[in-house]
Amino acid sequence: MAHPSQLGFQDAASPVMEELLHFHDHALMIVFLISTFVLYIIVAMVSTKLTNSYILDSQEIEIIWTILPAVILILIALPSLRILYLMDEINDPHLTIKAMGHQWYWSYEYTDYEELGFDSYMIPTQDLAPGQFRLLEADHRMVVPVESPIRVLVSAEDVLHSWAVPALGVKMDAVPGRLNQTAFIASRPGVFYGQCSEICGANHSFMPIVVEAVPLEHFENWSSLMLQDS
Repeated sequence: MAHPSQLGFQDAASPVMEELLHFHDHALMIVFLISTFVLYIIVAMVSTKLTNSYILDSQEIEIIWTILPAVILILIALPSLRILYLMDEINDPHLTIKAMGHQWYWSYEYTDYEELGFDSYMIPTQDLAPGQFRLLEADHRMVVPVESPIRVLVSAEDVLHSWAVPALGVKMDAVPGRLNQTAFIASRPGVFYGQCSEICGANHSFMPIVVEAVPLEHFENWSSLMLQDS
């Protein structure tokens, strides 16, 4: 859960998000090194009147400043491509959930069960219980088991939406007439919040996503109760 004046990312709740955080730190260190080096060169050029004919006209230096940026780009590109393939990898999911975007709420259908599905609306501010978050709480949470591969099929009923949960490292566009898929593994129990990340109309800010990760035994009890109610 993000908090006011937070500068970094939310704590990772999935292996993919942990990889994304590591890549962010890796790329940021490279940016810091380049920025420091460029700043030093600028200060040195401005503050000194000395010149060196070897530096002004040198084949070796031209080779270095051509090859070095290419090496830096490779050091950034290889980890990035690795994470891209990891994010697309969906191997033997234990549970498949279909998330449909509507104006302006989400509906979830657990396709491995016959009749397990519900709509998820934002809880109005006046109905919030103490400790609940404004604009982020939903009347029905998407409940998933911990440490299980979850596949999410994402689509939309009317306009473009985007199903995004930052702590899980998941963001997938919901396009009418098209079925996109993404996957995640919740590495610890908890409640993880997200919001629609595609401008979808007047109430775009009022369709939150709440994912609750629970132990498998609790998930089975929850699904049994939901099936009995339906």
